[in-house]
Amino acid sequence: MIPAQLLHKAEEFVDSGAFFAELAAMVAYPTESARPESGVAVRAYLDGVLTPALAGLGCSVTTYENDDPRGGPFLVGSRVESPGLPTLLCYGHADVVEGQAGRWSEGRDPWTLTADGERWYGRGAADNKGQHLVNLAALRLLLAEQGRLGFNLTFLFETGEEIGSPGLAEFAAAHREELRADVVIASDGPRVDAATPTLFLGARGGVQILLDADLRPDAYHSGNWGGVLRNPATTLAGAVASVVDGHGRIRVPELLPPELPDAVRQSLTGVTVANSPGDPAPDEGWGDTTLTTAERLYAWNTLEVLSLGAADIDHPVNAIPGRARAVLQLRYVAGTDVSRVGEILTEHLAREGYSMVDVTVLGRFAAARTPLDDPWVHWAKSALERVSEQPVTVLPNIGGSLPHSVFTDVLGLPALWLPHSYPGCLQHAPDEHMLAPIAREGLVLATALFHALGTPSPELPLPTHAKDPR
Repeated sequence: MIPAQLLHKAEEFVDSGAFFAELAAMVAYPTESARPESGVAVRAYLDGVLTPALAGLGCSVTTYENDDPRGGPFLVGSRVESPGLPTLLCYGHADVVEGQAGRWSEGRDPWTLTADGERWYGRGAADNKGQHLVNLAALRLLLAEQGRLGFNLTFLFETGEEIGSPGLAEFAAAHREELRADVVIASDGPRVDAATPTLFLGARGGVQILLDADLRPDAYHSGNWGGVLRNPATTLAGAVASVVDGHGRIRVPELLPPELPDAVRQSLTGVTVANSPGDPAPDEGWGDTTLTTAERLYAWNTLEVLSLGAADIDHPVNAIPGRARAVLQLRYVAGTDVSRVGEILTEHLAREGYSMVDVTVLGRFAAARTPLDDPWVHWAKSALERVSEQPVTVLPNIGGSLPHSVFTDVLGLPALWLPHSYPGCLQHAPDEHMLAPIAREGLVLATALFHALGTPSPELPLPTHAKDPR
């Protein structure tokens, strides 16, 4: 049983303003991984914030350069209490998306944490600085209360998650022994909604695709040449509609999952999407209507048009453009074979009469999922529900993407995500914010989960050969 005073200290850390002050210091670093000039801020954040935080947990800390020139450095902290104890691997990312200064409401500065009621505004407040602060604070509280964690700890931070985690998989493979653990517990992404404690077990992957109808170098008068020259914009519109129709339904069977597993379907029974104040309402008739809203979001593939254009939309002229382009994104669940997406689309468009539209795969990231029946899932849910005031929702994966596959596919570990944010946090937009009630509850939940890991119990799903001298 977790000591009541430990949970009280977790709540007090948030209520006293100490959490806000610490998060404000973290948000002040403009660690924008998409801007090469932000490398100085990234290293300052690692050296000035994360290294002291990990050292305060009794970790030895090492910074590693990234062999991939597109990515930034990695930080690894390690605390070994006993070789026979279970080992926890935690993860977080130090980078953020661009600050988008000048576009925030009320003249807010993205690098200054500001409070408006229960909303704490600042770039990185939700993604991911606020989330990894919750876990660092929970570990710190546990260590201060007990003088020990009761498990070994490795904490991995990357600095390029917002640009696709370049080099992370290769780093993990090269440092497999250093990152060896029994379970991964991390925090990123959103809860199912603001009010519901959530565990999720993976992430959808993504493939970004460029469709390019580049038919001629010049534009020609629409009156003199209309009906004679093929219009690339009209052509591209037809090509896109042959791939995903005007109601969001994928029309290429090879881009769909092979099945919806019964266990996944059952796990989503009763899950409500868009259940927080201010969330947009799901559109009726959009996507595969044979599936529930939750199944479409968490258990199926979607193909979205991210951008589409030809000529100058704001200042059109009476001319047939020479070129039209669109960027599409396939969000896909684990089990989907995406190795031939480019070839599949090229062949499909040729069959549909659009061979003049070129297909280029711009980038991809992998889908992965920890099995729903993994013993660690049951253990974590039970531990959280001992302190939660309501049932914990377990999602097979979130609709977005995270480097989950690095842990499951490269390191071979069960990975669980305990998010401390919610879908309406605006994490990649102006006005990103963390909700104070989620920070408060999240710190209680994380503290309870880490306490359960450090407490001898037959429920801990350790390998039979593992030694536990506690």
